[in-house]
Amino acid sequence: MTVYNINLGIGWASSGVEYAQAYRAQAFRQAKIPAKFIFSDLILGNNIADLTENIGFDDNQIIWLYNFFTDIKIAPSTFPLSSFLEQEELSQRGFKVQNGSDSKEVRYQSDQEALTIIPRYSDRQKQTIDQVSYVANNLLIKRDFYSYTKYATEYYSGDTKGNHVIFREFYNEDGSTAYTQHLDSNNQELFEFPQQYFYTKSDLYREMLRQLDFKATDTIILDRMDEDKQLINGPLVFAHHGQAKLFVAVHADHYDKHYTNEHQVLWNNFYEYQFTHYNDVDCFIVATDQQRQLLGKQFKHYYHVQPQIATISVGSLSKLIKPTEQRKKHSLITASRLANEKHIDWLISAVVAARKVISDVTLDIYGAGGQAGRLQELIKKNHADNYIKLMGQHDLSQVYQQYETYIAGSTSEGFGLSLLEAVGSGLSMIGFDVPYGNQTFIDDQQNGYLLPYEEDWSNVKKEKALTDAIIKTFSTADLTKFHEHSYALAEPYLTRNVAKQWQQLLKEDTHA
Repeated sequence: MTVYNINLGIGWASSGVEYAQAYRAQAFRQAKIPAKFIFSDLILGNNIADLTENIGFDDNQIIWLYNFFTDIKIAPSTFPLSSFLEQEELSQRGFKVQNGSDSKEVRYQSDQEALTIIPRYSDRQKQTIDQVSYVANNLLIKRDFYSYTKYATEYYSGDTKGNHVIFREFYNEDGSTAYTQHLDSNNQELFEFPQQYFYTKSDLYREMLRQLDFKATDTIILDRMDEDKQLINGPLVFAHHGQAKLFVAVHADHYDKHYTNEHQVLWNNFYEYQFTHYNDVDCFIVATDQQRQLLGKQFKHYYHVQPQIATISVGSLSKLIKPTEQRKKHSLITASRLANEKHIDWLISAVVAARKVISDVTLDIYGAGGQAGRLQELIKKNHADNYIKLMGQHDLSQVYQQYETYIAGSTSEGFGLSLLEAVGSGLSMIGFDVPYGNQTFIDDQQNGYLLPYEEDWSNVKKEKALTDAIIKTFSTADLTKFHEHSYALAEPYLTRNVAKQWQQLLKEDTHA
């Protein structure tokens, strides 16, 4: 049995979908469930192995469409610069080093060949590289890509206007060309193999699915589909999963309530295809019971069907974290992207107002984003610099325990990993009664306050609700009991428990 998890791309700053997959990978490892994670985007800015390792995947779990048809393994960038220099005989050819010692790149230039060769370090200290660019007449003409060996090369047109890639070669370990990707001026693709051609990326993807040869004991989890105009991966998976079970993971709010009524539902466009083809899906997976119940009601109401829907957390905790020192008194923490929809400005205004009653209340705001400047101005305007602080991006696993209470201003969280991490560190909680994370991690008056919320309320009214909850938390609440209840809420989300949920679901579905 193997579980295949379908995605598109990954980067250094990954989305919630990639983090959900990384947590799932941890649970699968604990449960000894063999798993593969399929990525289909063209990822050449960095070695895909460096990106997937960064988020917690094992190299042997990764399938990448573009190297699937080669015998080169997914592996970190460990190719030595010295090996490249020796292979290319740069010193014998008269190339001279051009740049200083602190750059990410090193430049070798030859006036005789009118060529600059620019290796890029993957690890400067270890003197390993992941790319080499070739520049002639100030134009990029070729770029090589390395992991433990050279795995690809792309060639450029060399046009002074509109320099672009015209073809790429993907290699085998012995240096032979496994296949060539040709691109025309409109970015149309053709993949040339020794014995055959594939005329679109979708054709290439279909061939990968065919060669994977899914068995009846296998399960496919479709996490993300169809954001690449060159690829229709979702319908291909639906059409070619063979005997394997097909699960669909729902990672966000699945419908738009503003355009939904008694007679019709407007699905989130990322899930519309999956929902309208429910007959082909063995199980939909959501992160919270609240979303499972709502989605089940909607399927029954609009389609008169009751498909299997399972709740399995997208996140997990390796352990519950107890404070090593006394928590800072009257301290609040929030953690998220600094974006409009997180409504951190409401939190700032609420803390400023609460300070008039709780004179030593503080708020630390963790995260990064486009609203940082505006939020800092709001803090400054309220003369709150000494008790409200933007802390930047940090690993918070050992930070939450320093605080008494987590506060959220967001009005929609599909799950809320920061909420999970907060209850896992025993914090009391404050947030609005909105889907789905707050409703999952806040038991009103048991571990905090789940505040009434109406979308058409004024910001002043919403801020006052937050202010009152802050004052109540630090004046009348039994924080010891709140903290104990948060730990109890977090217990089911320990990785060992999430692993058991996956084992049970896969076992049940195998015997269905």
